[in-house]
Amino acid sequence: MYRVRVRSVPPVVLALRRFPNPRLTGIGAGLFAALTMFVFACVDRLLFDSSELVYGLLFLPVSALTALWVRPADLVTAPISVPIAFAVGVFPISGGSEGLGGQIMGLVTALAVHAGWLYGGTLIAGLIASVRKVRQMRARRRYVLAQGRGGAPASERAPRSAAASAAAAAKPVRAGAGGAGAAGAVTRRPQRP
Repeated sequence: MYRVRVRSVPPVVLALRRFPNPRLTGIGAGLFAALTMFVFACVDRLLFDSSELVYGLLFLPVSALTALWVRPADLVTAPISVPIAFAVGVFPISGGSEGLGGQIMGLVTALAVHAGWLYGGTLIAGLIASVRKVRQMRARRRYVLAQGRGGAPASERAPRSAAASAAAAAKPVRAGAGGAGAAGAVTRRPQRP
């Protein structure tokens, strides 16, 4: 007799499964990150007197959530939108002087001073997006292999496709309907009655 092993799921995994799992588009993930970081920067300015440590520590989980919540088709946007969100959020705590030039200089200085947090959050988002992409590619490969095994054997599929291509090649072509390409292929237009 065979024994079936039942794997118990750790309580941490069960707790994580209860969290929301939205799938945001690339633009939606960027907007989520930018708005969240702007709100966190405003709260940081009001409560913690523009502390760079608080802002940086809040940036790391926002980076992770952005990479986790973006949909699989837009995974490449997560490491791109996270630094933009950091720059949008750092504006309230940059502490520039009066005028546009002073504000821009304060923003550039704040970005340079907080570069470690910026790189750390971008690295987190890039790693999470890369792991998700690798898992997606492996799942797709398993699906394709399973479809190949579940269908008809390849020896039965090949003659049908060869017969269909021979039948297509035997159809007459009007004069001037297409020319021979470099490989000798003929392009065909649909014939009108």
